[in-house]
Amino acid sequence: MSGVWVFNNGVYRLESSPKRRVLVHLPSGEAVSSYSSLENILRGLGWERYYGGDPDFYQYHKHSSIDLISLPKDFSKFGSVHMYDIVVKNPNVFHVRDM
Repeated sequence: MSGVWVFNNGVYRLESSPKRRVLVHLPSGEAVSSYSSLENILRGLGWERYYGGDPDFYQYHKHSSIDLISLPKDFSKFGSVHMYDIVVKNPNVFHVRDM
């Protein structure tokens, strides 16, 4: 049994654990498991590392747009907000799935 016990109105209830989300590269069907694999994919799509920003983030930009992708340097802090940012800026290339 995994989850969290919640006490509400005199009743304990087991709530299931939230599902983990992963960023999937659609052409390969592979889940992105590291920044090195993500960076290789982004470079292939025309994204370049941007070094002038916040030192706590990896940042990528495209010369053809004003878009900027900012990702926390610690991959364990790479969450849904960052994944959806990548999906929106790269339509039909990435997808977020529940695992």
